[in-house]
Amino acid sequence: MRRSLFRMSATLSATIKAAYPFLETLGITDVNAGCYDGTDWRASGPIVDAISPITNTAIGPKVQLATPADVQRCLAAMQTAKKQWMLTPAPKRGEIVRQIGDELRHYLDPLGQLLAIEVGKIFAEGKGEVQEFVDICDFATGLSRQIPGQVLPSERPGHFMMESWHPLGAIGIIAAFNFPVAVPGWNAAISMVCGNTQIWKSAPTTNLCAIATQRIITRVLERNHLPGSIATFVAGGADVGEAIVDAPSLPLISFTGSTHVGRIVNEKCARRFGRALLELGGNNAIVVMGDADVEMAIRSVLFGAVGTAGQRCTTCRRVYVHRSIYDAFISRLTAIYKCLKVGNPLSPGVLVGPLHTLAACDAFDAAVAKAKAEGGKVLVGGTRFTAPGLGPNYVQPTIIEVPAESPCTKEEVFVPILYAMKFDTLDEAIHYNNNVSQGLSSALFSLNVRHAMTWTSAVGSDCGIVNVNCPTNGAEIGGAFGGEKATGGGRESGSDSWKQYCRRATTTMNYSTELPLAQGIDFNV
Repeated sequence: MRRSLFRMSATLSATIKAAYPFLETLGITDVNAGCYDGTDWRASGPIVDAISPITNTAIGPKVQLATPADVQRCLAAMQTAKKQWMLTPAPKRGEIVRQIGDELRHYLDPLGQLLAIEVGKIFAEGKGEVQEFVDICDFATGLSRQIPGQVLPSERPGHFMMESWHPLGAIGIIAAFNFPVAVPGWNAAISMVCGNTQIWKSAPTTNLCAIATQRIITRVLERNHLPGSIATFVAGGADVGEAIVDAPSLPLISFTGSTHVGRIVNEKCARRFGRALLELGGNNAIVVMGDADVEMAIRSVLFGAVGTAGQRCTTCRRVYVHRSIYDAFISRLTAIYKCLKVGNPLSPGVLVGPLHTLAACDAFDAAVAKAKAEGGKVLVGGTRFTAPGLGPNYVQPTIIEVPAESPCTKEEVFVPILYAMKFDTLDEAIHYNNNVSQGLSSALFSLNVRHAMTWTSAVGSDCGIVNVNCPTNGAEIGGAFGGEKATGGGRESGSDSWKQYCRRATTTMNYSTELPLAQGIDFNV
């Protein structure tokens, strides 16, 4: 098996060999069913290769995709487990989620490596993504002992009124390629302690990471003699996603992806009176004031713009620098860009791995051409990157100086292109930041408390994430994650995001011998 499990270039051979025990422990073999219905790993769709963007070649294990019929089988199994899981006390549900987090802790390194191989992010980011799932399990475990309600004063004598929160019952989760472990984890950990069963779908290009994650979750459920259909899984294309979105048994669909597809998901859910939790596009800006800590700002812009090769929804795509420090700031940033090591994300010192697909490389070329046509000047990068032993999925991290509010700056392109622009006043910078359709993440760098308070006020940044002196990406799990406008308005992870996975009930109990009506209405016959 080991000889045939992975077949690819020698570039990754050492890493692949190190991954054998992990994959075999989880039952990943030559051909893997991309559907788990709670009992069996069984799929009925076509068999596809798993491709690594590092070399743009197949890495050995194949995946048989699910079909809409497989989705229906999972949904039926979820219904049989729903009541048992809903009636399980929340702290007991939290204990299961705690065990899932502990199980993931055992696999931080190998699962992080698999993310690097299949997604293309550097190992440190891959390992960090697994840690996000672990952290949200910790958060959800604590939440399971404090899901609140509230007692409200009744206007009627002898009456008691309260609000309580109950599980929705079942939810659907559709994940994106760039965080195939963390995004399902954010949703599933919170949803499970709230008492829901779930079906989740991986992106078509990250099936191995998803199967490995599902097998870890399933192992915990089996160990506790719980129905596997508390968490079901499908890998597939758009038809599988549509079957999940259209399912009337799923009151909530959590979708992470493009604004275009998110709009379709939202419309489909609304037509059947379902809920849509949407985490969509981000076109994020960093504003650097003249009084900023320049070195801190440069480091933050660098990670914000280049991390995950620009393939985060929170990637910094626009930087506005005060005119008084613009030339020195951009000169320093450009010099650092020229030193960035691009290549195999598993190699020491590499900070920029491949783009996930060749289509993304084409989008990179088109975005550079568009910016140039709009008067932009490429300061660094702007072309693809090639080196022996690598595939064609690499581009150079790029900075393009453009006139403020150029049309190219209004669009999100999921590649490492940073648009650099000047401004004169904070009000002007706030206008530039807000004058795009997206509203996910933003950051201001300033040591002036007035600037900071204005930026974070009601007339400041209109994003869901409003940072001061830290980058646009790298959100902590304790705060609700999400944005406004074309970003979708959803919130995942911490704070009170758990409410999205519950339904609210207002209960009034009359313990008197009378029947007074609200608003003092007299309805006696």
